[in-house]
Amino acid sequence: MNLRTLFAGTAIALASTAALAETHAETGNPMVGGAAMFPEKTIVENAVNSADHTTLVAAVKAAGLVETLSGDGPFTVFAPTNAAFAALPQGSVDELLKPENKDRLTEILTCHVVAANAMSDAISGMIADDGGMHDVETVGGCTFTVSEGDDGTIMITDGQDRTATVTVADVRQSNGVIHVIDGVLLPAVE
Repeated sequence: MNLRTLFAGTAIALASTAALAETHAETGNPMVGGAAMFPEKTIVENAVNSADHTTLVAAVKAAGLVETLSGDGPFTVFAPTNAAFAALPQGSVDELLKPENKDRLTEILTCHVVAANAMSDAISGMIADDGGMHDVETVGGCTFTVSEGDDGTIMITDGQDRTATVTVADVRQSNGVIHVIDGVLLPAVE
């Protein structure tokens, strides 16, 4: 391959990337995990393209939730990153992905889902209306508390008193919204 061919190929690739970024910018949606998130696609269709959510996607598949999260919704999904899953005790994710632990995995994952289309401004409004903290009931039966940091960042405190922060808010989907979070939300220990 000569340099002219190499430069021409690089120029075409850069032009394609720039065109995709421009087209995506028109949607008003943030990029997630290096991928465009298109509001006309479902939560699952977008999530599979995020390099930051491969563990979440694998878990959703293992739990048999692909069809549910591809449904009409509306859903608000608090989507933990790969780094959030990696912060769990060593071996936790591998253990949860085993077929015999499907019920527990499903419980944890559905505790990241709310049966509503809750954009960050609506969540902030509920927090303000409730004096700084608002309880959220999830599809999985968990009750978590949302609050705001001094900088307006939304934080979620789970059933084990651990707090995750929304790092990318308001990623619109055809069947709801995704908020990227930096922690895995866990149900209360019974």
